[in-house]
Amino acid sequence: MAFYVVQLLTGLASAASLFLVASGLSIIFGVTRIVNFAHGAFYMIGAYIAFTLSERFSGAFGFWGSIVAAALAVALIGVIVEMVLLRRIYHAPELFQLLATFGLTLMVEDLVVLIWGPDDLVGRRAPGFKGAIDFFGQNIPSYDLFLIVLGPVVLGILWLLFQRTRWGVLVRAATQDRDMVAALGVNQKWLFTSVFAVGVFLAALGGALQIPRDAVHHAMDLRIIVEVFVVVVIGGLGSIVGAFVAAVLVSELNAFGILIFPKISIILVFLVMAVVLIVRPWGLFGKPEAPARRTPGLTVNPWRPLTSNERLAALATLVIAATLPLFAGNYALTVGSEIAIFVIFAVSLHFLMSVGGLASFGHAAYFGLGAYGVAFLAKMAGLPMIVCLLLGPLLGCMGAAVFGFFAVQLSGVYFAMLTLAFAQIVWSIAFQWVSVTGGDNGILGVWPEKWAASPSHFYWLALGVAALVTIALRAMVFSPFGYALRATRDSLLRSEAIGINAKRIQWTAFVIAGTTAGIGGALFAYLKGSVFPDNLGISLSVDALVMVLLGGVETVSGAVIGAIVYKALNIWLVSQTDLSKLVLGGFIVLIVVVFPKGIVGMLEMLAQRRRKTSPPGSPLLAKPIESAE
Repeated sequence: MAFYVVQLLTGLASAASLFLVASGLSIIFGVTRIVNFAHGAFYMIGAYIAFTLSERFSGAFGFWGSIVAAALAVALIGVIVEMVLLRRIYHAPELFQLLATFGLTLMVEDLVVLIWGPDDLVGRRAPGFKGAIDFFGQNIPSYDLFLIVLGPVVLGILWLLFQRTRWGVLVRAATQDRDMVAALGVNQKWLFTSVFAVGVFLAALGGALQIPRDAVHHAMDLRIIVEVFVVVVIGGLGSIVGAFVAAVLVSELNAFGILIFPKISIILVFLVMAVVLIVRPWGLFGKPEAPARRTPGLTVNPWRPLTSNERLAALATLVIAATLPLFAGNYALTVGSEIAIFVIFAVSLHFLMSVGGLASFGHAAYFGLGAYGVAFLAKMAGLPMIVCLLLGPLLGCMGAAVFGFFAVQLSGVYFAMLTLAFAQIVWSIAFQWVSVTGGDNGILGVWPEKWAASPSHFYWLALGVAALVTIALRAMVFSPFGYALRATRDSLLRSEAIGINAKRIQWTAFVIAGTTAGIGGALFAYLKGSVFPDNLGISLSVDALVMVLLGGVETVSGAVIGAIVYKALNIWLVSQTDLSKLVLGGFIVLIVVVFPKGIVGMLEMLAQRRRKTSPPGSPLLAKPIESAE
């Protein structure tokens, strides 16, 4: 019994730090609707700065002063980030804010390595809390007891701040309907800045308080951000009490899951998240959000199919790409194959986001399922490569069919978070079901057959499949199904009023996108010769989002350009510099600021301006002004 009590208290201590970080994200998320992927980076910076300051200043005052000073310093950094970067893109498509914060995360990961080095840093014990308390033969660190007390204290302070101050009333109002708050004359810019500062302060404080418990390292941002997203969604957007309850729930599931359900311990948290989203989409303590100001895929200008000249140009580009094996080496062909595969992956997500208006945060699940489908068929059933390529993606199709049925019942951020929960469930199964998937050792030896084994032949295979997939998805965009799907994206009520079964159309699109991603995953398994749980991970899902947003979510085929630019730049930077994440992150942030509609979207805008400024009688005005593709 004493052991279980100690385990309970350990979970409560972890919940305190998790609550601090999650409450900060909940406030930012609830008011600004920013999916702040950089929140984990602020948590990590807080830990690093607190470590540096606490090593320099000794004594109790030096240590605790370092904790508070680190949090304040990071809050100031957060204010600068909000004013310099985020304030510029508040009117851009909402998911571009995710892209900007992801770029910041990449930059911070390399900056902390550059400043503090790659090694783990072990902080000193907190003065006054260095010992442990004996509890029936079990030792409980006194610092854990301090954190257990700190959690409710911070909750009480935040409750008073939000319930008893004018600023807190405005924040709670903005969480429910920020447009109405603006209509009442509230300066949204400074409200958003103050909210961002408070949220970042809490994240940094949570990171700083971790230095006596855990080593400080450059990967702690990604480790915390997934759990924080789970806590925010379970508790409810903008609900501080919900964040506290959810943090306790998640931490205790982590503490006891390994004891009671060791084989599914990682899955438990995401199962709970999925169930909460299905039963109560706005969280345990949240409230239904006001209608979003626009859908992610809503276009300003009408789309049109390619003209004859544009089709010839696209065909010529494809022919030129097909000549790469005539003059390139094996490494270039391997890189080309990988880019072609990620074009498939990106266009599958782009179809779901752009045409369907459904932003998935867990699209890598179907890419990975396609890869595992091929591995199972090739290694366990011994089927030929062509059969594996045809049947392997069906595992991604089945996963999309099951998960999509539940996901399309939701919309907006709740849809996105449910897709994330399902993806993490699949990743957890792949990671823990060692007897079938090999766990983190993966499945090795998935090599292509002789007819596709050479780099040139595999490149032609990947390029051909990528071209066929892109053409098929473009054809769907301008088919009756595509028009019906766009109708559900632009106005769910109007589409249902004219007889469109919106949920069935969206579910079908989800299955199509999942199956297409599975095709990319199947090819990826043969390219790498192995399959690992990372093929299902959140980082790969974020990569897909970046590629789509980089190309332009308001275009028909922007993902093709986005995938080529992002993947080629990523691979090239890794080979050229040790600070590839810093450069890539800076490039992403620059693109967001300079080209808020993506690369292809910006080219379309320039083309339209050129048409408008052309002199009368110019051939450019011979056709109606439509959105260029």
